[in-house]
Amino acid sequence: MFYTNVTRIKYFFITGFPGLSPEHYGPVSTLLFILFLAIAVGNIFILVFVKRERSLHKPTYLIFCHLALTDLAFGTVTLPKIISKYWFNDSIISFYSCFAQMYFVHFLGAAHSFILMVMALDRFIAVCAPLRYATLFTNTTVSVLCGISWFMPISWMVGIVLDALTLPFCNSNIIVQCYCDHIAITALGCENVREVQVVAFSLAMFSLLVPLGFIIFSYFVIIVAVMRMSSSEGRIRTLSTCTPQLLITFLYYMPRCFVYLANNVGFTFSVPVRIVVVMLYSLLPAAVNPVIYCFKTKDIKENLKKKFLNRKINVITKTG
Repeated sequence: MFYTNVTRIKYFFITGFPGLSPEHYGPVSTLLFILFLAIAVGNIFILVFVKRERSLHKPTYLIFCHLALTDLAFGTVTLPKIISKYWFNDSIISFYSCFAQMYFVHFLGAAHSFILMVMALDRFIAVCAPLRYATLFTNTTVSVLCGISWFMPISWMVGIVLDALTLPFCNSNIIVQCYCDHIAITALGCENVREVQVVAFSLAMFSLLVPLGFIIFSYFVIIVAVMRMSSSEGRIRTLSTCTPQLLITFLYYMPRCFVYLANNVGFTFSVPVRIVVVMLYSLLPAAVNPVIYCFKTKDIKENLKKKFLNRKINVITKTG
């Protein structure tokens, strides 16, 4: 039933978390649904709040909006299907829908990585050239750079999907993952799989390592510049402006680097553990990032306090 030849494949079957017993389907799907709500509510809140507060119409917060949009889109692309599997026992995804999901999974991941590089550039200029920051890094500059970050992965992701579509699929059509990704799909091909995977892996490493390399370089220069400051108060204040960006970058890159390094040194995870790890590093940052924006960013935190205090005063005035 689950096996097909090259000409008859029409559907894939999403396994989700292998070995999960049916009595745990309810709690797992509920947890995934809560995660989806957290991603949706948190990132929509950031987008709307920054849009409505004119004082936040600055380059840093515009970058946050682009990151929030990638997080929101990624959660929307990946979570509904796996929630549907455990709620409604709906494991089937059509052949082309699976490839479409694969496209957006990798496109959004690459775009997010390049936008993080733009965020590092923002802090680099703010710390190393503060007097020229307002002229060098305007909202228009950010819009162009973030636009490039969205546009660049579009072309090569189309190429990766079309390359994978040329594979003959004659093995199992069971996707051992919670969503369709390139490795899970191409592993089901009959021939030329290695060539297709090498090309995709090379582009994935480019999307990951080029931004990461720039981020490491920029924060190294930032730390050197901060250490040269004569005032300890100035050093602390400057580093505090980088805290949200460092946390967001750490959450995105460190788990991925750990998994890649673990695989390269011969440390392998069992399939269920690997899927849980992938889900955690793919989706947990999308839920946590809005909290970082709100509580680790001075301007957003102060605006939220003002909103809360004004509402509290209005309520007291009306009841009094």
